[in-house]
Amino acid sequence: MMMDRIADMLTRIRNAQTAGIEKIEMPASNTLLSLAELLKEEGYIAAVKAYNHKGHRFLRLTLRYDDDAQPIIREIKRVSKSGRRVYSGADDLPRVKNGYGVAIVSTSQGIMTDKKARAAHIGGEVLCTVF
Repeated sequence: MMMDRIADMLTRIRNAQTAGIEKIEMPASNTLLSLAELLKEEGYIAAVKAYNHKGHRFLRLTLRYDDDAQPIIREIKRVSKSGRRVYSGADDLPRVKNGYGVAIVSTSQGIMTDKKARAAHIGGEVLCTVF
């Protein structure tokens, strides 16, 4: 049984990029689908596909690499963990690498980037940071 699906997803992305793998698959949930769509929207991954296989939902991500075969995602970290939840107000949301990266926040309005949360004046749980 998987305890932290978000940490598992981020670890799969890190491991696949270290190995130079283009596509990865994992069990899906609504949260992971929202997180993957947000990463696609921000340009960190190329494609997201959710599908069913034998009654189970899966998620297929296509990772992006630059012309030198280096991964687009340089660093991806889980911030709020099951043992230590990290919440921030709208004014206290972290800035990743002086705004070059993205913090992903779970708010009452759904999962969004730190920039969108600041613009909407909404705080929430900081899920992860991506650079």
